[in-house]
Amino acid sequence: MTPDREKAARELLAFYQEAGVDAGLGETPVDRFADDTMATAPAPTASDDTGPRAPARPTDNPPPGVRPLVTARDLDARARAGASPPPPDTAVMAAREAARSAASLEDLRAILDRFDGCALKATAKQLVFADGNPKSRLMFVGEAPGSDEDIKGLPFVGLSGKLLDRMIAAIGLDRGSVYIANIVPWRPPGNRTPTPQESAICLPFILRQIELVDPDILVCLGNPSTQTLLSLKDGITRTRGRWFKFHTGKREIRAMPTFHPAYLLRSPLSKRLAWRDFLAIKKSLTPASQT
Repeated sequence: MTPDREKAARELLAFYQEAGVDAGLGETPVDRFADDTMATAPAPTASDDTGPRAPARPTDNPPPGVRPLVTARDLDARARAGASPPPPDTAVMAAREAARSAASLEDLRAILDRFDGCALKATAKQLVFADGNPKSRLMFVGEAPGSDEDIKGLPFVGLSGKLLDRMIAAIGLDRGSVYIANIVPWRPPGNRTPTPQESAICLPFILRQIELVDPDILVCLGNPSTQTLLSLKDGITRTRGRWFKFHTGKREIRAMPTFHPAYLLRSPLSKRLAWRDFLAIKKSLTPASQT
């Protein structure tokens, strides 16, 4: 292999690993439920090349300098060592029951630390629960943690988080005077969008989190947060800047969708629209006697 092709292969493997790919597939199907003896069956001789052959397995000896993502032996060992994740419907029911049992935010965090119904927990470095003041009148909810958040264990601490901090400061607040969380508290591999099943499993926890914080205003950052929490089907460009009703479980409050800071970094022209949204949020927080 030439140096250029070897470099390209390494970069492709690194991309696959970052995207969450944990197994390589060969051209020949592999029966993972077959006896291990199949893997050690003697190779056919030249005079026996017309007979049936055992299914090929991915090699456990990669080329020099190339580290495999996960070998077939690793996969078989994982399958034997741990139980498969519960079906989504079962996980959702378990999440609802667990979330209802949380009497405080501390209880909810401890419950999430023990909850194994979401497969994202196995690939994330740690739980990203929340940041800010749990007694704030204003709560922001995003989609899911990214790589920076996964490392630090706090939501919105990367580039999009720094932009959010500036947006909050522009209306006279700071991170210590608001409360910030995500629908999904574990980072999806490769920063991908959480699947509908993953969001559904985590939904009872964020709903209970909102109920325990009991803010006056809920801000949904981005389309996934808006559609999940407000049950809307329209895109964020149609829903942003509008007030909706949200029931916390205790009372009805006002909720506003707006652009996710990550989107604003890619589309800076939309910042003027987000600024209008934040001005409306500021006005709503201001007592009537001061308007």
